[in-house]
Amino acid sequence: MKRELGFDDDGRPVLITAAAPAYEEQHRARVRKYLTIMSFRIPALVLAAATYGLWHNGLISLAIIAVSLPLPWIAVLIANDRPPRRAEEPRRYNDMPHRTQLFPRPERRAIESGLTPTTQPHAAGPADTGSR
Repeated sequence: MKRELGFDDDGRPVLITAAAPAYEEQHRARVRKYLTIMSFRIPALVLAAATYGLWHNGLISLAIIAVSLPLPWIAVLIANDRPPRRAEEPRRYNDMPHRTQLFPRPERRAIESGLTPTTQPHAAGPADTGSR
């Protein structure tokens, strides 16, 4: 079976553009994730204070606080992450697959800029015979 360019295995057209979803939509989703994770921080601190007040056990309170300490960093990392690809998001056509070379070397340009054209030796013609 011959495979046509621009179509995937199921015969659906593959888009060439890499347009991302709307920025506002992505931003709203990231803010929601951030606020959801950070909403556990204050209740954890209140729970640690209530635990210490109830049982007078500092270890349990410190454990709850220790769990809540990395929440801001986790929230920022998750909120700044690119949204995952959806199932309905089309596959993109990659016309130049990237190959990793075994021994990488710099790319050579077709025309080297450092070379200057050399002059060709002058052939003796009928006008040059008088110089003898």
